[in-house]
Amino acid sequence: MKLLAYLRIWLACARYSVVRTMMFRFDFIMWSLVEFFWMGVNLLLVAVIYDHTHDIAGWTKYEMLLLVGTSMLIQRFIMGFFWSNLFEMGRNIRSGHFDFFLAQPGNPLFMVSTRKLDLDGIANAFVAGGVIAYAVHRLGLSPSFTDLALYALMITCGVLINYGALLVIISLTFWFGASQGIEGSYFTLMEFSRLPRETFRGATNVIFVWILPAVVVSNVPARTLLHGFDPVNALWLVGVTVLWLGLGIFTFNRGLRRYASASS
Repeated sequence: MKLLAYLRIWLACARYSVVRTMMFRFDFIMWSLVEFFWMGVNLLLVAVIYDHTHDIAGWTKYEMLLLVGTSMLIQRFIMGFFWSNLFEMGRNIRSGHFDFFLAQPGNPLFMVSTRKLDLDGIANAFVAGGVIAYAVHRLGLSPSFTDLALYALMITCGVLINYGALLVIISLTFWFGASQGIEGSYFTLMEFSRLPRETFRGATNVIFVWILPAVVVSNVPARTLLHGFDPVNALWLVGVTVLWLGLGIFTFNRGLRRYASASS
């Protein structure tokens, strides 16, 4: 019953987001086009690079296109479902408007994370899906239903990893009262998710492959479509998901104890 109540709340928030977006159609179209052109620039970069080489770290052109499309899909889901909510959370903590969420009859983290949907990000998730489908076609792959289900599950893990990492960073506002530069820092980190794991050596391999969740989120799902299910990679991805999601929730709950409301 409690899950159904939260589902109804989420559906109500989704309807509100759709109605609000339709009231400002030009903004929706403009930001959708901005994201679309940004994605186009990334794809054009891949095409230009592979005009001068056959492979990068063993990845051919359409394998790289599959990897980049996977990275884009995860980022579009993050932008569509969570980014605005978490980014506004930092401002609300500083201003005291966070009281609004604490006064609502629901889990504060759920209420904070799901209040808005960014339809431009969700719309461009279909574009990213088209890029993935095109790459799969050009590679001559024929993934089974099980392969596609595993890929979708790993994409979900990638979204949760990104959510947990963002939640950790934004929750630091409870202690420091500011979180400037978060947007740029986050997207700079996620740019590494468009690169094959094999390109990282030495210290960069330790940092971006094993410590920070930049490479695992895209490489493991892409490899599932390319080479089939790998239990070791799957367990690694699930472990990273549990770690970052748990760390995000822990940091948020600890920060919540330090929050001083607007009335205080």
